[in-house]
Amino acid sequence: MRLSSLTDYAIVMLSAAARIGGNVPVSATTLSEQTGVPLPTAQKLMGRLAVAGLLVSARGTGGGFRLARKPGDISIADIIEAVEGPIAMTACVEEGRHDCGLETACRVKPHWGAVNMAVKGALGSVTLASLSMPSPFVSSEVETRSVNTSLDFARDERNVLESRS
Repeated sequence: MRLSSLTDYAIVMLSAAARIGGNVPVSATTLSEQTGVPLPTAQKLMGRLAVAGLLVSARGTGGGFRLARKPGDISIADIIEAVEGPIAMTACVEEGRHDCGLETACRVKPHWGAVNMAVKGALGSVTLASLSMPSPFVSSEVETRSVNTSLDFARDERNVLESRS
């Protein structure tokens, strides 16, 4: 399963909105500038996320969009479903779909519901609150050390090449 670019952008934008402060109105322009999502795409997504009930819009001075719920109450599953529709690993777990040629003899079909629920549950357990926090896997110290090490390596490599010529 791979998320579409629109869903990826929606997650990035809502995470940025959560970092700014879920109750603080933000514009599509602000989120576009902060995230690098092209402005027309940001505008399109904010409208779609508002229709889905994840954002609330306010007009006038000080207006913009704000999160409809607390960041801890908005999951990745909520965002995926707002942009792409219901999470379904296969067509046979979608309500009312019966277009599989293997359906009558398939022994796996009864198990897809459990798989689908496990994936949806995992996506539902990750919230905007957790995505808006600094990464627990990479500290800024590690990032800085990695960049410095790469620069040192590049400098050393250049020195070796220059000494050979």
